[in-house]
Amino acid sequence: MVVDDSVVIRGMISRWIGAEPDMEVVASLRTGLDAVNQLERINPDVAVLDIEMPDLDGISALPQLLAKKRDLVIIMASTLTRRNAEISLKALSLGASDYIPKPESTREATAAETFRHDLIQKIRHLGAKARRSAIHTTANPTLAPGHDRQRAVAAGTAPAPAAAPVQFVRRPLGLLPPKVLLIGSSTGGPQALMTLVAEIGPVIDRFPVLITQHMPPTFTTILAEHLARTSKRPAHEAVDGEVVKAGQIHLAPGGRHMRVARHGIDAVITLDDGPPVNFCKPAVDPMFTSAIEVWQGSIMSVILTGMGSDGMRGGKEIVAAGGSVIAQDEASSVVWGMPGAAANAGICAAVLPLNQIAPKLVRVFSGDRS
Repeated sequence: MVVDDSVVIRGMISRWIGAEPDMEVVASLRTGLDAVNQLERINPDVAVLDIEMPDLDGISALPQLLAKKRDLVIIMASTLTRRNAEISLKALSLGASDYIPKPESTREATAAETFRHDLIQKIRHLGAKARRSAIHTTANPTLAPGHDRQRAVAAGTAPAPAAAPVQFVRRPLGLLPPKVLLIGSSTGGPQALMTLVAEIGPVIDRFPVLITQHMPPTFTTILAEHLARTSKRPAHEAVDGEVVKAGQIHLAPGGRHMRVARHGIDAVITLDDGPPVNFCKPAVDPMFTSAIEVWQGSIMSVILTGMGSDGMRGGKEIVAAGGSVIAQDEASSVVWGMPGAAANAGICAAVLPLNQIAPKLVRVFSGDRS
């Protein structure tokens, strides 16, 4: 279901979805009120929901849609303004599955193609997970459906699937004590990051923390502010040339790759405007691989929920250098792409529910090597 007051955007998105063999547009609507009124008749799996619309805007329609269909996947769509970035991140806390920035002009070919790629991937992966979850919930009626279950999953408290858990090759932790914490995330990452940073204060206080979240400009500005409030520690978008220090969180700014380099006795941030890596900018792999030159094997890296496989190659290199990788498990991930790629590659020292990652990090950075 495509909900947008722009006939041009509705038509463009509908054509893209209609061209995919595994997708169908069941409705193209102008307002949030239309969506709420027609939801039960249409019964879509996924809704692409604009933020700014007449009659009923996206953020107001969101809870009404979820009240009528609790397992509806909602992807918020908005232009890149600070207000819309704030609303999009708020929508995630209210039950939206993800967000996507719309290009300022559909006439700009590169921006439109990036928007198309990202949107189709989000619809496909989030829709598929929702269908699997619905099938599992039907087989296990005690499980909470929809965003209630999503919140339980995000907290790592949802019941485990009945099937036997997959056994992954588990590597021992690196022999050297870690000197830095690197975190990579994508779809579902903002919620996961909030959960994580709230519980790793002792690590932040004593060690540098660098985060790459797949996110556009403006959104990362807002995310840094949220991370600072949640962690009660300084958090900011990284600045080219700044010294990496303990006691604060350095977040890769949207649209730039964040790397680190050695400058005398200091580690410093380097930002670049190079091409996307793994279809992403910023990407996790450049941060991971560059850190090896600075800290060698004294690296602890964490790969959280997200589509694709970004972080897996860099994680392999970190492990080869003597460092460690922890991945979020499938049950607590919104999309088990990035952490799943790392787990299946056999590079992880642990594959954990989100609510177990912070305690593990606090123990490891306190000297526990078990």
